[in-house]
Amino acid sequence: MFQFPNPVNELVARTVACTVLVLCVAAAVTQNEWLFVALGAGFVLRVTTASRLDPVAVVASRVIAPRLGPPRWTPGPPKRFAQGIGATLTVPAAVLAVAGVTAPAVVLVAMVGVAAFLEGVVGFCVGCWLFARLMQAGVIPERVCEECADIWGRTAA
Repeated sequence: MFQFPNPVNELVARTVACTVLVLCVAAAVTQNEWLFVALGAGFVLRVTTASRLDPVAVVASRVIAPRLGPPRWTPGPPKRFAQGIGATLTVPAAVLAVAGVTAPAVVLVAMVGVAAFLEGVVGFCVGCWLFARLMQAGVIPERVCEECADIWGRTAA
């Protein structure tokens, strides 16, 4: 239950990102603290339970993505890293919003919203890009994602 899937269906990831984008916009516009909490909780659930307990991810994987076509598999570790970045930004945003400090909470959620837009609409995962740069720099060992390290093997498949 707590093992993150590898590979990940990119259609699910993009569907979740589109939902996160909508929640980010709603949270920023309404400044409703419970939307900030929902965002933070969703990211924590996706990182810690491999998306199995997050309602958004469950609906995306079981209802929406199957209707979008066959799965498009992508390595899991970069997606988990991206979800971790989302949690790192949305949990403090939720705490700030609940405390009534909404301006910085909105800034944090706006950053997540931009990344969610890029992932969901454009198909560019900011967290995955950063993961690759950290692998190239030797910060993340190749054994964490051997498929990510072997770009030629991936493109041939």
